[in-house]
Amino acid sequence: MSQPSEFHWLLAVVQSIDVGVVVLDRDYCIEVWNTFMENRSGVLPEAARRQSFFTLFPELDEEWFRRKVESVMTLGTPSFTIWEQRPYLLRFKNYQPITGLEDFMYQNTTLLPLRGTSGAIEQVCLIIYDVTDVAVNRRQLQAANRELQRLSSTDRLTGLYNRGHWEEILRQDYARHRRHESQSALVMFDIDHFKSINDTYGHQAGDAVIQQVAELIRETMRDCDVAGRYGGEEFVVLLRDTDKQGAFTFAERLRRVVEAHEVQHDGRPIRFTISLGIADLSQPSTGHAQLIEWADSALYASKSAGRNCVTLHGHAARDQ
Repeated sequence: MSQPSEFHWLLAVVQSIDVGVVVLDRDYCIEVWNTFMENRSGVLPEAARRQSFFTLFPELDEEWFRRKVESVMTLGTPSFTIWEQRPYLLRFKNYQPITGLEDFMYQNTTLLPLRGTSGAIEQVCLIIYDVTDVAVNRRQLQAANRELQRLSSTDRLTGLYNRGHWEEILRQDYARHRRHESQSALVMFDIDHFKSINDTYGHQAGDAVIQQVAELIRETMRDCDVAGRYGGEEFVVLLRDTDKQGAFTFAERLRRVVEAHEVQHDGRPIRFTISLGIADLSQPSTGHAQLIEWADSALYASKSAGRNCVTLHGHAARDQ
């Protein structure tokens, strides 16, 4: 096969393959611009040739791209980018019907050094791969996994952590306490006379009360705190880096917020209170389960003292 016909054959392949092919000289001027690039950019080959790559794509990070190309030309080795690190090199619109929810085309790219007849590297070839399908599928899978993780760790009614998840967080926090002597406190509380609410207003009203209590917790606690549903009408809040006095301040504030709150259900106002127990790590303990036992015992003391009050483990209930 003669050299001209071989060149023609190679050019036909470059034009027809479903990847972007751009050849740049050392001044970053375009020498080859294949059909893929024409279709995605809307720029005809005759308009692209001899144009500066940066003039054609002013949004490109020129400093970064020059470093990549200079490295390829100096070392004589290829360089790559993947969509996970840089979603795209050139922002092309995504026209694929299956993945049409994405505005742009995700891209992997390769930069190849091209040697002339003298053996010197005179040009670089940029190859752009459309990996939108792969990227979208991966992102959808990751989103699905995150949602499964969320569902497995949260209580469906309240959106707070379920018992298995918050207890594991408490276990980890207790291990941190053992290593670094950090302080934490656990607040446990339940809704007073909750059965009476269900009996009087119905179970849907009871669910509404539980949901609004969860919302009041979120509004009252800090971002670093951890709230969960213990079960039924019982809740817990892990207060990190908090001593018993700080925990009491939080618990009392939450008690007052709930006492002042009114749930409207089917046009009927529902008022209720909560009883709270607090345990902290200022006393020697054998494990995170003991902290739960102490908080539960303090909660029981609040119930015995007449409800709608806060009790610190090892102290008498604080009357309101």
